[in-house]
Amino acid sequence: MDFSDGTWVTLVSLLATVFFMLGVPVFLVIATWVVGCSFVLGMTLDNIGAALSDVFTDGFALLAMPLFILTGDLINRSGIARRLSDFAYACLGWLRGGLAMASIGACGLFAAISGSNSATTATIGSMLHPEMVKNGYDPRFSAATASAGGTVGIIIPPSIIFIVYGFLMNLSISELFMAGILPGALMVIGMQFVCWIVCRMNRWGHLIPLHLDRVLKTAFGAWLGFFAIGLVLWGIYTGKFSPTEAAGVTVGFCVIVGLVCLPLSRFLGLGRGEESIRETRYRDMLVVEGFKLTEVPGITMRSAQITGILAPLIAISVVMQQILSLLGAQEVIGAFVTGMGGYYAVLFTAMAIVFISGMILESLPVTIILAPILAPIAQSVGVDPIHFAVIFLVGASIGFITPPYGLNLYVASGVTGVPYFKLLKYTTPYLIALIGVWILVSLVPDLALMLVPNQG
Repeated sequence: MDFSDGTWVTLVSLLATVFFMLGVPVFLVIATWVVGCSFVLGMTLDNIGAALSDVFTDGFALLAMPLFILTGDLINRSGIARRLSDFAYACLGWLRGGLAMASIGACGLFAAISGSNSATTATIGSMLHPEMVKNGYDPRFSAATASAGGTVGIIIPPSIIFIVYGFLMNLSISELFMAGILPGALMVIGMQFVCWIVCRMNRWGHLIPLHLDRVLKTAFGAWLGFFAIGLVLWGIYTGKFSPTEAAGVTVGFCVIVGLVCLPLSRFLGLGRGEESIRETRYRDMLVVEGFKLTEVPGITMRSAQITGILAPLIAISVVMQQILSLLGAQEVIGAFVTGMGGYYAVLFTAMAIVFISGMILESLPVTIILAPILAPIAQSVGVDPIHFAVIFLVGASIGFITPPYGLNLYVASGVTGVPYFKLLKYTTPYLIALIGVWILVSLVPDLALMLVPNQG
């Protein structure tokens, strides 16, 4: 039987689809499709090897990715994340739903150092979910709050996915970082507002008085976290550091904090004890957590494992883009999107494609597959490339709480023990808030471009 190239590509695509539905890792699914289509189209395996080599030898910007992943693990182990959450609760605990709102705020602060959605959800969820349940919140709502709060992890800089997007589209990663600040802050505020409404309706949470001394002392206790955030943003915004250099500096800072604070706290005789997060720990404003030198290899290995999952996927995506170009995918999708009409029709069609894709894929493959196709089309109708990058990635971040995929829902379920499907009802208000912010950012370019040098 004589099969045409189109038939073989269809069969390879069906095989990759079956693998995906069976739960085969995304990298293996894409690699299967890339290798199969390469043979069909007469591309040699040498081309794949050359593409992988070029990514890892020429992609200096990608070096920031493993460093920021490592930063997230280090700040969690050093106790900085706990301090940031204490400060957020001291500021918001006087409001109905204050602890839940504080968990969303803590997600924003943690994201400003870690750059990862799932890491943000796992860290804040594991710390604050027990406290929220103890303070009268529905366990399902508590877990849903952690999963929704984690969506800002890839928007508030530094962002791992912004690094990937900038690498793929040849955009300034520093400018992308600055463009994500205001949209990320709006996402946090929007979710906190919804959280306040839901908690008022259900009368969830215990209130604590707002005391200036409590706020100031928890702020002092979290000064290392604020310093790390400020160090990254100052270095990138002023041009003192590239994103890669900023990541290296932040890792060095977190290592010093983690190694020095533990022996220092033992020397001073300080300890965390068993106090609830509702109690302000005035007596130990120095960071009392930390880690030993012997623990650093284990922390580094965990970060390396995550990097080992992401980096090959990015590399194989380069070949995937070549194949899609040969197959004319960009022209087909481009014709469909541009056929919608002018600026807003194209923009909202692209957003719909990103949203639907985010329902079934994680943000990384969505970015790898769609960004090279949709970004040039959006630019052709006048959408600023930096603005579109923010629109694209805010939409991709919403996919983290959108079933049936919703990676953050799985992460929150894993760290809290609440079944996946019981989270869906309580994530809906957050989903509505995030979509509202997404539309606002798409309609008001200054929200993304205001802080970008030479753009705002």
